[in-house]
Amino acid sequence: MALSSARGKLIGVIGDEDTCVGFLLGGIGELNKNRQPNFMVVDKNTAISDIEETLKTFIRRDDIDIILITQHVAEMVRHVLDSHTSPVPAILEIPSKDSPYDPSKDSILRRAKGMFSAEDLK
Repeated sequence: MALSSARGKLIGVIGDEDTCVGFLLGGIGELNKNRQPNFMVVDKNTAISDIEETLKTFIRRDDIDIILITQHVAEMVRHVLDSHTSPVPAILEIPSKDSPYDPSKDSILRRAKGMFSAEDLK
């Protein structure tokens, strides 16, 4: 069995410093063979183009199966999230310390709701 398949897949995180540090303390921090991390800390000085590029890179990486992105950051790159239709990597919007989760803004949740009719939920 190849080492890469034995190790499994990674979780990518894009968010504010507190969110990223929390996940890093939980053990998700990794570097791939090209020394690229699986997380990005976004602050008020981070360019939207940098966030877009990191998200697109995470989507293309074959070692990442789940991407967690704080909803506040997701709003900045909504067009990239809406264009991603593949089930892998799964992109999940999460709350941050400074901004609570708003289900009405979550494009993944809106898509999932559109898959079911009211009768399916009874």
